[in-house]
Amino acid sequence: MLDVAEAVFAERGYVAASMDEIAERVGVSKPMLYEYFHSKEGLLLACIAQSRAELREVTEEAVAGATSAEEALRRGLRAFFVYIRERRQSWSLLRHEMALIGTTASDEIEATRLQQTDLIAKLMTGYFDGGSPLRVEATAEFVVGACERLAIWCERHEEVTPDRATDFAMDVLWTGLRERAQ
Repeated sequence: MLDVAEAVFAERGYVAASMDEIAERVGVSKPMLYEYFHSKEGLLLACIAQSRAELREVTEEAVAGATSAEEALRRGLRAFFVYIRERRQSWSLLRHEMALIGTTASDEIEATRLQQTDLIAKLMTGYFDGGSPLRVEATAEFVVGACERLAIWCERHEEVTPDRATDFAMDVLWTGLRERAQ
């Protein structure tokens, strides 16, 4: 259900997507969708939650076994950019329509950002001379914000592969973080 809903939201946009069309494509009744998700926004929130879990999983898997801070950062960045490339329609939908669908969905998107910030901060604490927890958290926020903006830029530049986006990010981020690595 979630994969179909995500596809319809991406094709039509959240506002124009209909529960009727989603139900038809899934092969269930519209009341069944409402039974599971209570509303169209509830269905979107479930799609966002699924994407957040998948992003966390691919990022954690990518950095597992990294033997240096540089390798962990590169692997994590690449996992993010690959994920964004593979889920481009969903990424674009969420970026363009969050303002239209209310604070609950915006809160879910922010929870995804916080999830990634938390993961990066935990990695940094393990690989970098920690300094203050506040500095680690601020640096992780910077990494997440910079990568989100770079992903938006990549939408306009189809020729930029996930590997190339990773290289661009590493050129800027690793330069600033290298001296703090243990």
